[in-house]
Amino acid sequence: MQNYLPFLVLIGSVAMLMYGMKVMSEGLQKMAGSKLRNVLGTMTTNRFTGVLTGAFITTSIQSSTATTVMTVSFVSAGLLTLAQAISVIMGANIGTTATAWIMVLGGNFDMKCVIYTAIAVAMALIYSNKNRNAGEFIIGLCFMLLGLTTLKENATSMHLDQNETISQFFASISGWGYGSYLLFLLIGGLLTCMVQSSAAIMAITMTLCSTGVLDIYMGIALVMGENIGTTITSNIVALSASTQARRAAMAHLIFNLFGVTWVLCLFKPFVGGVCSLVGYVPGTPLEDLAILNTVLAAFHTTFNLTNTLVLIWFIKPFEKVVSFIIKAKAETEEESPRLKFISGGLLSTAELSVLEAKKEIVNYSTRAHRMFGMVQELLHTDKFDDFNKLYSRIEKYEAISDNMELEIADYLNKVSEGRLSFETKSEIQRMLREVTEIESICDSNFNLARTISRKRTNMRDDFTEKQYEHIHSIMNLADEALQQMEVVVSKNEFQHVDVTKSFNIENEINNYRNQLKNQNIIDVNNHEYDYQVGVYYMDIIGECEKLGDYVVNVVEAVGVVREKKQD
Repeated sequence: MQNYLPFLVLIGSVAMLMYGMKVMSEGLQKMAGSKLRNVLGTMTTNRFTGVLTGAFITTSIQSSTATTVMTVSFVSAGLLTLAQAISVIMGANIGTTATAWIMVLGGNFDMKCVIYTAIAVAMALIYSNKNRNAGEFIIGLCFMLLGLTTLKENATSMHLDQNETISQFFASISGWGYGSYLLFLLIGGLLTCMVQSSAAIMAITMTLCSTGVLDIYMGIALVMGENIGTTITSNIVALSASTQARRAAMAHLIFNLFGVTWVLCLFKPFVGGVCSLVGYVPGTPLEDLAILNTVLAAFHTTFNLTNTLVLIWFIKPFEKVVSFIIKAKAETEEESPRLKFISGGLLSTAELSVLEAKKEIVNYSTRAHRMFGMVQELLHTDKFDDFNKLYSRIEKYEAISDNMELEIADYLNKVSEGRLSFETKSEIQRMLREVTEIESICDSNFNLARTISRKRTNMRDDFTEKQYEHIHSIMNLADEALQQMEVVVSKNEFQHVDVTKSFNIENEINNYRNQLKNQNIIDVNNHEYDYQVGVYYMDIIGECEKLGDYVVNVVEAVGVVREKKQD
């Protein structure tokens, strides 16, 4: 058991490093996730601000994967163009280099005393519930540094450079020239894909280089492989997303493949240039091998900076290449029973998962409005086949609506099972209410369609011209209410939401319904049309009024929460 203990400590320290990065990233996203999303959505007016935005967010949350997934989600929702997304992704690659520098600086000092003190402070913050997210961030940072420190100490105590088996293995595969570089590049990519953490593989690479097991060229080849491996997550997330989202994820992969290709063509000169910046000559003996970690961090930064400076001028051609590789598919998303934005399991944090659900609710409200348009069309469809075809389409939309309600609600319930702030929990409760009310709107649409169908089947007489005029008027008001609902739902939490217009429309609908109800009694008594015609007529009027109530409930749910946030 004693012989295996160092390897167990090695694995445990890597796991602690990965867990620390995850907790630290989640803590930051909980503290400022919505603000970061707002920055991402508004500060991408040109390619340069896009790069700066991507770098800022990734440096802040210490996760290029989270930034890239967020970017792909924004593209899928139409909030970012593909060109804007490419610039943000370039910035994310620059921002992720900060992780390597944290490891370099954290590895140069014995920080255990500071780390354990910080853990105590973090636990106090977490249990106080006042600054829980800040406590999670601090404890995540402590775990990351503790894992890094333990990894370094354990690797040093194992004397890997004196292990003949390991030395012979690396020596045997290090003499193949460019073949060796390609092999280590492949290893770095595969390890990052499996571990889903380029930071963990970077830490292992730094450990191997700083203990003298791996020379700097092989270490840099591993780092380049990590850059490719880290692009897999966004491509997996985008598999079931829109064409533009898949193109954004592919752009991330192509960006890194392009950089790796040109660096391999100039490998020795480029690495030599980076080493000279640090003050190290490759192949010379060193008393302190820790300088190799600085070389790796400097290479990682220089690689991504240079790659961005080269490609930032060619974003439009880059966009065309990605569009050529991923062709636009003939999508029938309008009537697809599958959700558009929510796919598979939850995303890395509650912030991103809530964002996906919000976009799905916007899509849900759009479908409800589209369904009402079909009902208006059904009212004046005379041909038997056309009527049945349109009625079947409305019926299909109703089934899709029921399915969407269940899936979105189930997704939100899963998100709510995690550790969430009070604000996020309130947000989820509000979203669940929105989903329920939008489904009720779709029910009203289907009730209108059924009433129109029954009237067509059972009535000998048609509505009078005056009745049609009244139905058109109240349907136009309901349509206006639905349009305003879409506007309110689609706004982000930092935009002002004016619900006054929705309430005014609802008051108009209520007053008009009351007026028509009284007039209907008079018209029936005056024998302008028979009683049964009046029943179907008032069923349509009454259902439009109910639909308006459901619309106001959606708008009210959004408006109350937004006002609280703005206060």
